[in-house]
Amino acid sequence: MALLGCALLRRRPLPALALLLGGSVAASTTVSVADVPLAQFLAFDLALGCVTATRPPHTGRAAAGMSLGVMSGYVLVRLLLGASPGASAVLVMVRVAVVAWLTGRSVREDRRHAQVLRTQLTTQAVTAERLRIARELHDMIAHSIGVIALQAGAAGRVLETQPAAARGALRAIESAGRETLSGMRRMVGALREAEAGQQAKEAAFDPAPGLADVDRLAERTTQAGVKVDVRWNCERRQLPPEIDVSAYRIIQEAVTNAVRHAGTSSCQVFIGCQDNELSIEVLDSGPGRTNSSGSGYGLVGMRERVGLLHGDFHAAPRPEGGFRVTARLPVPSGIS
Repeated sequence: MALLGCALLRRRPLPALALLLGGSVAASTTVSVADVPLAQFLAFDLALGCVTATRPPHTGRAAAGMSLGVMSGYVLVRLLLGASPGASAVLVMVRVAVVAWLTGRSVREDRRHAQVLRTQLTTQAVTAERLRIARELHDMIAHSIGVIALQAGAAGRVLETQPAAARGALRAIESAGRETLSGMRRMVGALREAEAGQQAKEAAFDPAPGLADVDRLAERTTQAGVKVDVRWNCERRQLPPEIDVSAYRIIQEAVTNAVRHAGTSSCQVFIGCQDNELSIEVLDSGPGRTNSSGSGYGLVGMRERVGLLHGDFHAAPRPEGGFRVTARLPVPSGIS
């Protein structure tokens, strides 16, 4: 009976426990001892703990009730047959069964709690990835669309009188569009890396923009009609990729806001490097546009980027007019 109960334990837990109990009782009745032999019930106690740990709570409760009921009946039968009930041994046997049930329930609760934590972590990871993609798309597209809008407006104004200038503006539009398309292709390749194989993997690891591309950003924005003056207050050095990309995106978004909302013809970008900190400051002196319908995603995205790197971010109008964006990003020690 005990061997058959062990074989059925995974598929039919309650009938298996009944067989184990029956086998334990049947085996112990043939032992000529005064007290209840505890060793005969150890296999059942182990099975009780396993069932409670791996099965739903109601199954564990039913198994515990079955064990207590059978043990009570076993003691009653011994009394009816005139045998000693062995009160101390029965008490220990009941305690062992209760401990086995409590241990199994604790294991089940730990597993359930771990599953809840895994689900929460997965949800948080998905949310963080969605926010990252949203930031990348916004930073990448908003700047290019702003440049394209300025260049298209300039081309429309000089199309009849200055064809050469119009052609230059159209070339700038083409360049901005191609760069945006390349960035979107790189992002899509990263997202589909697991599906598309090695080709997507190579696309995913195309070099992302960094502070080395700030001068090109300034040149492209200047060609669009808003002069960007970049000043380095330190020697250029290699930074960790996450800091390098985030710094570029912050400057890109701040310049884009100046182009789209400040109503100015110029802005200044200051980049400072210290041993353990990278500082960024973007200033403009424009009056701003009160009729702007922007939703503020740009500022939110910059603040999120800085927050993820445990830095400080401030963006506010300047008392003397214009707008000021500052960001301070901590740099790990040992980076040269």
